[in-house]
Amino acid sequence: MTPSETEFEDTPLIFIIIGEARMGKDAPLQPFNALLAAADDNSAAQIVLESLQQQGYSNADLHQIGNLDDRPEDAVLLEAYNTACAGEVALIFYRAECEKSN
Repeated sequence: MTPSETEFEDTPLIFIIIGEARMGKDAPLQPFNALLAAADDNSAAQIVLESLQQQGYSNADLHQIGNLDDRPEDAVLLEAYNTACAGEVALIFYRAECEKSN
């Protein structure tokens, strides 16, 4: 085995989930990305939903789920990736774009 193959085997399976969540019934949806290590898609989705609930979010829509094959180059995603590799759930929330007034 080459060193890169060994490094790849030591890296946990990292999922990225794209979705929206809200704090309360009438609150607006906030877009987010979640990065985490999990055994499979279903486990990853369940862990993210539980993490959102612990943060006070009452409702969430999960739009996409996938795996990260490589370390991200973007600094924010790289920090979240490292958090996920350490066994924690990284939640990144984005501000909704403001509507343009005419």
